[in-house]
Amino acid sequence: MTITDNMAARPSGPAGVAKAPEFEPNEYAQLRDLVKNAGLLEKDPGHYAIKLAVNLGLLALSIGILTLVDSLWIQMLNAAFLAFIMVQLCFLGHDLGHKQVFRSSRNNDLLGLFVSFLVGINRTWWVEKHNEHHSNPNDLDLDPDINLPFVAFSEEQAQRMKGIFRLIASHQAILFYPLVCFEGFVLKVSGIQYLFGNKLRFPVAEPLLMAAHVGLYIGLVFMFLPVWQGFLFLAVNQLLLGLYIGSTFAPNHKGMLLLDGTSPLDYLRKQVLTSRNIKSSRLNDYLYGGLNYQIEHHLFPNMPRNRLKEAQKIVMPFCRGRSISYYETGIVRSHREILQHLHHVSAPLRA
Repeated sequence: MTITDNMAARPSGPAGVAKAPEFEPNEYAQLRDLVKNAGLLEKDPGHYAIKLAVNLGLLALSIGILTLVDSLWIQMLNAAFLAFIMVQLCFLGHDLGHKQVFRSSRNNDLLGLFVSFLVGINRTWWVEKHNEHHSNPNDLDLDPDINLPFVAFSEEQAQRMKGIFRLIASHQAILFYPLVCFEGFVLKVSGIQYLFGNKLRFPVAEPLLMAAHVGLYIGLVFMFLPVWQGFLFLAVNQLLLGLYIGSTFAPNHKGMLLLDGTSPLDYLRKQVLTSRNIKSSRLNDYLYGGLNYQIEHHLFPNMPRNRLKEAQKIVMPFCRGRSISYYETGIVRSHREILQHLHHVSAPLRA
């Protein structure tokens, strides 16, 4: 996208690399004081208790349908329903990874392990990877979320691709969402691979819980469904899970300002200018798990998700009062911007 030198412009095209702005070094501290004084950094375990109870109830309902209903079409709908539940649980695991739920790190870790078991994602691998992303959002050298084998987010990345990766990247705007459908598989496989040869936060519990998840997940499906229906159930469930996860995470940063590893931006601008908010509504807040407030989340990653809407009322005018581009748009436009950006940066591969 084109960004002016002082970063005050609204994003409107292919992503660019940041230039040095003028800023006061204590601006983030001022903003944090405003947010803290409003009580928005206080934990709210009661909110999360309700979220967990509701999702566990929905999970039990899905398992009940799996075990009691003898109808292929209902089971396919159930596979989609289970994908929705698992992503909602992923949002909860995300919040626990950021220590948003409890003051005690141990309590966040213990509940996080339980949620990781339910969704089948290795906790240590994901937390480390996600923390790297938060420290270096949209950094072409340092952000693991924009260093992917099949997708290029800059012309430089596109030019470095070879073979089948280059062919896929040349048509990545068309292939992006089909590729995103495999995100569920990638998360599971990457987490399992990480178990071997890496230091785990919980070296005994994490491998056991991952094995228990895989065993129960596959076991329940094939215990109550014929083999071919079981494979169909797994495919529908995992592909829709990947599509849902990708569709909620992609708008957060894709197509926004890119950094190059030597960016002069301060913390406040780095987090705001690389992030995109999705306009708030009750439905959006629920479907996105609060991640539609991506700017506020990146500025205050340990803030409980139910405080983000109130934080926006402080963060938005604070940024705009300092000519810091605060970008918020609708769901459809956000995805259009992503595809336009992917199409633009891959253009040299189609020449």
